[in-house]
Amino acid sequence: MAEATVNSSRPTDDGSVHGGLPTDRLLEAYRWMVLARVIDERALSLQRQGRIGFYAPLSGQEAAQVGAAFALRAEDWVFPAYRELAVALVRGAKLRSILDQLIGNSTDLANGTQMPNHFAFRDQNFVSASSPIGTQITHAVGAAMAAQRRHDPIVTISFFGDGATSTNDFHAGLNFAGVFQAPTVFFCQNNEWAISLPRKRQTVSRTLAQKAEAYGFPGVVVDGNDVNAVYLAVAQARRRAIGGEGPTLIEAQVYRFGPHSTSDDPHRYRTNEQVAAARERDPIHLLKARLMGTRALDEPGDQKIWEAARATLASAIEEAEKVPPIEPGTLFENVFARPTPRLETERAQCETFLEHGGEKK
Repeated sequence: MAEATVNSSRPTDDGSVHGGLPTDRLLEAYRWMVLARVIDERALSLQRQGRIGFYAPLSGQEAAQVGAAFALRAEDWVFPAYRELAVALVRGAKLRSILDQLIGNSTDLANGTQMPNHFAFRDQNFVSASSPIGTQITHAVGAAMAAQRRHDPIVTISFFGDGATSTNDFHAGLNFAGVFQAPTVFFCQNNEWAISLPRKRQTVSRTLAQKAEAYGFPGVVVDGNDVNAVYLAVAQARRRAIGGEGPTLIEAQVYRFGPHSTSDDPHRYRTNEQVAAARERDPIHLLKARLMGTRALDEPGDQKIWEAARATLASAIEEAEKVPPIEPGTLFENVFARPTPRLETERAQCETFLEHGGEKK
């Protein structure tokens, strides 16, 4: 089974794209990419200031995420890793809800039970982010097999990085999906670094996409900096899955500009020159150039997009930080349908501890 490569089609004179996103949708994609970049940069700053506890940036991967999200339907289910901010935004997750979760205030939908940057949105079929590497892959396959048995015409999509392709869950998930022809799209954002481990130290496979061949379904390589090429690849994979043709593994080749997370120092394992070279293909700059080339965007219009994104974010942060923090007692809620004696004992101990000002008595 041959590995395929998806390339973006060329724009016509009026800016439309044959078989891809028309200009108005590309402009919409650009707005989402800018908003994601603005949030990303500010979130890193907020974490350094101690205003949020943890963050995993996505700068450099905006086109891959927005392009993939544009190809999905509202009824599809998303199983993210921990970097899919742009996917959540496009799916309709509210910026305030994302900030509530990052900050951990009392309106956090997860009620403080997840670490920052691991948000989930039931209304958007956006499952809680996964900390253990690759576990969301098998979750996505299981959900797809359930939908298959219920004759529910949806697909599941699992997002993961190149590091996850070395995990047991990757191989088990792809094997099950291939055997049962599960309607799953496996979306690997190959950002070249599994934290500090380069791709070449993980595998000698020519591409990560070709690993799908062992499990009997197609692997596709796509330029993850080209939002339209990503859209076409995911749209085609979704059509295959809905049509009963089984799963697809997509390798979106991107580059992570920032650290793996706010706990990481990328200067220890890569050079500034490597990052600078990768930034020459910044997906936001590439799409801006394309839009300006078709006169769908000019410099004043671009400046307004960035200013609007920053203003929207600043307002949302101000609102989120006014909300009181989560009450400590919520730690014992939603653990069991009927609280166990041990849990009640621990709750009482916590209440006593708090009554004495946090001092042991």
